[in-house]
Amino acid sequence: MAILSKEEAQTLLKKALAYSKAEECEVSLNGSDAGNIRYARNSVSTAGDISQLTLAVSSSFGKKTGVATIDEFDDASLAKCVLRSEELAQLAPENPEHMPLLGPQDFPESVTYVPATAAITPDTRAEAVAKSIQVSRDAKLQAAGYLENSVTFEAMLNSKGLFAYNKGTDVVFTITTRNEEGTGSGYAARGFNDVTKLDTFTATKIAAAKANGSIGAKAIEPGKYTVILEPVAVAYMLESMFFGLDARNADEGRSFMSKPGGGNRIGEQLMDPKVSIYSDPFNTDLPSSTWNREGQALEKRSWIEKGVVKNLSYSRYWAGLKNVAPVPFPGNIIMEGGTESVEDMIKNTEKGILVSRLWYIRMVDPQTLLLTGLTRDGTFYIENGEVKFPVKNFRFNESPVIMLNNVESLGKPERSISVESYRSYLVPPMKVRDFTFTSLSDAV
Repeated sequence: MAILSKEEAQTLLKKALAYSKAEECEVSLNGSDAGNIRYARNSVSTAGDISQLTLAVSSSFGKKTGVATIDEFDDASLAKCVLRSEELAQLAPENPEHMPLLGPQDFPESVTYVPATAAITPDTRAEAVAKSIQVSRDAKLQAAGYLENSVTFEAMLNSKGLFAYNKGTDVVFTITTRNEEGTGSGYAARGFNDVTKLDTFTATKIAAAKANGSIGAKAIEPGKYTVILEPVAVAYMLESMFFGLDARNADEGRSFMSKPGGGNRIGEQLMDPKVSIYSDPFNTDLPSSTWNREGQALEKRSWIEKGVVKNLSYSRYWAGLKNVAPVPFPGNIIMEGGTESVEDMIKNTEKGILVSRLWYIRMVDPQTLLLTGLTRDGTFYIENGEVKFPVKNFRFNESPVIMLNNVESLGKPERSISVESYRSYLVPPMKVRDFTFTSLSDAV
């Protein structure tokens, strides 16, 4: 029962909404069917499936709102959940930023659902992992990995007649390989809506090459280097910047998008002209729902265009205060790339560092977006267009905004996962100058 069709979801939501006596009421459903398999030291350790279905009721009287949730769907349980949300609303303080519900909207059908991914079985997962483990064994390495697939849906109906529904699929694979001595490490991560694009064999080959290639790492002096960041490292580095595309934080002086003296940086040339960032729910490599939880349509939108800030997200409340149109936060983030491969970037580098992955990233200064973190799972020294030897990992102190002003070249965008948030982004490998490494780390 975890995955309901559009018609089934609408029928259940209408039944729940019929019990409402609130001035405004919104009922939503979220369901998922997911399976996973985990392995370590080249052996499967756990595997399982889980199904979840939850209904949430949000009831409002004036500016007072209460929310109740339930995972039972008989008539008595639905009525009880609606009543509980109304009781909580009466007890709640007024929310000065409360916004009335939206009326009926017309949302186009998304492209987030792929039948092949929905058809994944435990045998499918086992076969994919077996290929990965065999690569690790052949390379005389130990692998630890995780593969998870899911089918999800979400639906909402409110007392003003707005109904929305979306169904999607996803599959995520991560793999870490290490040698027995623990002196070499490699990593790869892949995420797709379409499982036919997932190749665990090739991904593990890449991780294995990083692991064996990083053995015997040498210490070199920290400092400012030209760096080539592979897409996984780019995703980790830029994620904080993506979350910062918010007008209110900027207008209130709390972000890197804040303008000295007040306001935000819309219209300013903030980055190198090579940098363009946008969202598009119909991008086939990284599709998203066509609506958000407030019932707003998600459309293709430019955020950074040739280095110029074009848009920031405006909540309905903040847009009303600023007398502008609301701009919902995007369902996906895509950065345009270029034509160079990582190999091309290496050949064109006189002296630099190849970074496979970044890790343990923390904010130092929100207003400049200064971050600190570590390289991991394969860091290599480049000289005269060739990878010469592995180097010990570095701690870095760098701002993505400064980094995107120092872009020398970009490659083809790839879907990459940030494991810290488990979100996917479509970002290119990039070569940047003057990236700041502050110290060495003995960790691999």
